[in-house]
Amino acid sequence: MAGTTWIDLLDPDRAELERRLPRSLHSGAVEQLLRPAMHDDEPRPTLQAQGDYVFGVLLVAVAVPEEDRVFYQEIDLVLSLDFLLTVRKTPPGEAPYDIGRVREICPEGEEPAAGMIVYHLVDDVADRYLDLIDALNDEIDELEDHVESWPNSKVRERLSTLRHDLLHIRRTLAPTRDAVRRVVDGRLDLEGVELFPRDVELHFADGYDKLLRSSEGLELSRDLVASARDYHQAKVANDQNEVMKTLTAIASIILVPTLIVGNYGQNFDHMPELHWRLGYAFSWALIVISTIAQVVYFRRKRWI
Repeated sequence: MAGTTWIDLLDPDRAELERRLPRSLHSGAVEQLLRPAMHDDEPRPTLQAQGDYVFGVLLVAVAVPEEDRVFYQEIDLVLSLDFLLTVRKTPPGEAPYDIGRVREICPEGEEPAAGMIVYHLVDDVADRYLDLIDALNDEIDELEDHVESWPNSKVRERLSTLRHDLLHIRRTLAPTRDAVRRVVDGRLDLEGVELFPRDVELHFADGYDKLLRSSEGLELSRDLVASARDYHQAKVANDQNEVMKTLTAIASIILVPTLIVGNYGQNFDHMPELHWRLGYAFSWALIVISTIAQVVYFRRKRWI
């Protein structure tokens, strides 16, 4: 099956989109195609049969390591037996999805069957998720390497950001995997029309395996973030213990001289040192010797 018409649009306006759309497209799909990328009611990745066509939404999470953030690119598609429309939406202030790798495999004028083009799109998305997991693991490694040197506030902020990004990626990756699974299971062909022949389904199985590996890698990344968080909390607790040791040592050092001074501050007549010529020097010697002894002791214990 060949001769597919593939129309790829980047941020089209309503007039251009309506001129290119099949007339049978339902209104909900039209509105979805016209919505801006990553709007408040953010789209959920899907592939679903709608009458005589399949409507789909794919999201690609893109890491920006130098800025410690993740943004999402959106590709909407409308697929029929010999027609494919892809709509790429540019996130505010970001770059659009680069379709170049898919175009190299499916050059214009030589497009394979529509289902095969969608497979190449899905496969490229799956590859990008694998690259994303590697990038996130590098970020987690960087965090673990700097837990000791970064300020606690920065470590907490980075842990929170990574955890939020991983949860959001999971909400995107899981429905993408489930949508591809419907193709692999043969549940997405239209009535009386085989959009995804058996050989195409087998190719989708490869893409599904990549998404499955990404999901497993994502769970590992979550475990790594949890380990980094636990390590940071243990470090904070250890630092607090060290502070308590230091405060205890200081309090003890001050306590002995205070005890000595308090003892000689008692108003009793029969205190031999009160009438002794060297009594004052003796009390100071006692204070100095006891303080030095405590300092030496606590230093050996590494409390101060």
